[in-house]
Amino acid sequence: MLRARKAQEDAAKGAVIQSRADVREAQALVRRKQLDLVGAEAPTEATARAMVASLVARQSLAGALMSAQKMVTEAEEVERDRMAVLADAAKRRRAVEMMAERHAEMVRANDLRKDQANLDELAMTSKARNEARGAAE
Repeated sequence: MLRARKAQEDAAKGAVIQSRADVREAQALVRRKQLDLVGAEAPTEATARAMVASLVARQSLAGALMSAQKMVTEAEEVERDRMAVLADAAKRRRAVEMMAERHAEMVRANDLRKDQANLDELAMTSKARNEARGAAE
């Protein structure tokens, strides 16, 4: 059971690592789109068509930037969800570990009681034999 819990936690860790990579990738896309938008300034001297085309291109770049920012937000949300799953998996694994530790401690205590009972039995038997010998002599 502990191995299964560890495997679940490892899978959750992998998902968190992947989601962090997705966030970084989305943030890099936002930076690229911001640079594209800054680099696409409107021409200072041009025909009306060129001005309109430039404005439409900037609007398109702004839309792409907004879309990229939304991707970052969504990736961060997925990361938070996966972090919560990882925290739950870690709690479950730790609970199983604690149960195993308590069980091992109970087994050790039981073994010690049995050993002590056996030693007490041997001591009583030995004492009884010694007393019987002493009475017989």
